[in-house]
Formats: sequence, structure tokens, C-alpha cells
Amino acid sequence: MKAIRVSEYGGPSVLKLEEVPAPQVGPNQVLVRNHAAGVNPVDTYLRANIDNRGPKLPYTPGSDSAGVVEAVGGGVTAVKPGDRVYVGGTVSGAYAELSLCEQIQVHPLPSNVSFAQGAAMNVPYATAYHALFNRGRGDAGETLLVHGASGGVGIGAVQLARARGMTVIGTAGTARGRQLVLEQGAHHVLDHSAAGYLDEVTRLTGGRGVDVVVEMLANVNLQKDLGIIAMRGRIVVIGNRGTIEINPRAAMNKDAAVLGMALYHATPEQLAGIHAALVEGLRSGTLQPVIAEELPLAQAARSHEAVMEPTGHYGKIVLVP
Repeated sequence: MKAIRVSEYGGPSVLKLEEVPAPQVGPNQVLVRNHAAGVNPVDTYLRANIDNRGPKLPYTPGSDSAGVVEAVGGGVTAVKPGDRVYVGGTVSGAYAELSLCEQIQVHPLPSNVSFAQGAAMNVPYATAYHALFNRGRGDAGETLLVHGASGGVGIGAVQLARARGMTVIGTAGTARGRQLVLEQGAHHVLDHSAAGYLDEVTRLTGGRGVDVVVEMLANVNLQKDLGIIAMRGRIVVIGNRGTIEINPRAAMNKDAAVLGMALYHATPEQLAGIHAALVEGLRSGTLQPVIAEELPLAQAARSHEAVMEPTGHYGKIVLVP
């Protein structure tokens, strides 16, 4: 089968399309023939071995895909060959024609959802759900600010929050991005490249501030978030690309919490609950992943450049084997 392989850490050019043996299923494992694979910023960090977290070389990148079950091992009861599934984690990697998964890593993909949309589910939507509800404890009637809402996680957060009954304020740096955020259900959209744009948050909330912030670029925005958080508000840091100096008294004065979040810290019980909710959201149509670009598997290097472009992107980038 064809797969992207990384044999040395480095820039996007280390992603090479190669012919490799197809994985074989073992007990409680599922082999999925991928129709689409999701590209996430974390894939680029692992490829470059940021923080010495890169996988053992050589490896096939990616944790998210969607396709059809090719084969199942002994003890598998949740799915059967021919079932449409999306994948949340793999044993062998997602940037490939076939992915080997543990049974608990595959989830039903409703017939009303495309394979590209299925490949957009795991990291973006599971991250958004975990940040909003498990870490941020967001609930109906509260107000949410999604700081950087036009990417995969941001769109997921907007859709999930609307479905829960929250008032949603999103930000984006371009007119195209702001239009997309509005289309996905945000009540208000702000231009985070404009001077003083957060003054509008104060106005929109009657001076109270927002209850929850989902933060995609903490090294730029964290101190600003502390200025517009409500009393006992929660700021959940999803993305960060550097350091920042803050005044902790801003958190003290609001009795506010700044919470770090990484999806791989979610417990098995939390993951089961997250994906049960996501599958139902797909089935009902309340969750509709937006696909920004579909690229051939051979253009994996280009996909890694695109997902990290400083101007941002609009929805999810996927690879098509």
C-alpha cells in the first residue's frame, strides 16, 4: 500500500510517499481503508520533533481518517467489514491507504456525512468538545468567545456551543473567515486584526464579559482574554506558539481560571462520551465539518505548509489517498 513515511525529523520535505506492507489485523483490531485523512497542526509538531515528542522513526503521520472497514480481528463486535467509520487515533498512522486501529478508535460515520467530513472529526471536534465541556464547563445560557474561530477546532467549538445553547462570539482575521464563522452559527463575529476589537465584547455582554474563552493563540491573546473574562470565567488554552507575560492579578480579580488542554490527556471514559456526542451530532446534522481543501496523499508536504500558514485557513485540510 502507499503511505507517507517520515524517516528523519524536520520540515515538510521529510514527508515521503512510499510503498509499504499493508498492516495485518490482530485481536480487537480493525483495518480501515481510508478515503480521507485529516491534517492537524499537531502533526507538524510531531514531524519536527518539537519538545522531543516525535514518534519513533520511521513512522506514518496522522491520527484522523475516515473510510470503510476492510477487515476485523478476533473479538471485534462494534464494526464489521463494509461499515463506514471515522478514526480517532491509529496504531499504524492515518496518512496511508490503510490504517490499523484498535476497536475503541473507530466510530460510526453516518451516511449523511462525507468521508472528508469524517476525517475532520477526531482532533478538531473532540478537542473542541473536551475544551468546552470537560475543561471549560460551558453550559446553556453562558457566553463563549472563540478566539480564532475560522479553523477546524474553532468551527467545531462554534457548532457545539450553539447546539448546547450558548451565546457565541467568534473572531477571525479576514472578511472571508468572519463570514464563515457567521455561517457556522456564531451570534457575533469580530475582526481580531482591528485595534480595540475586544471593546465590542464588553459592549455585547453589557460590561459583564464572557464566561468561557476557547483560545487558539495564547501567546498573543492570553492577557487580552483576562481583560474580558467574566467573574469566575474560564479560559481554555488550545493553541500556543510562544511565550507571553501576563499579570496574574487580572485572574485574581475575576476569580478566573486559566486551563491548559491537550486531547491526549482525556480519560477513556471522557473519550467515549465525546465520541458518542459527536456521532449523534453528525447524525442529527447539528455538526457539519467544513472542508477547506482536499489534497492528494502525495502532497502531504503542501498540506503541512497550509495548516500552519500565519493567515489561517478556513475549515479542515484533508489528504485523499
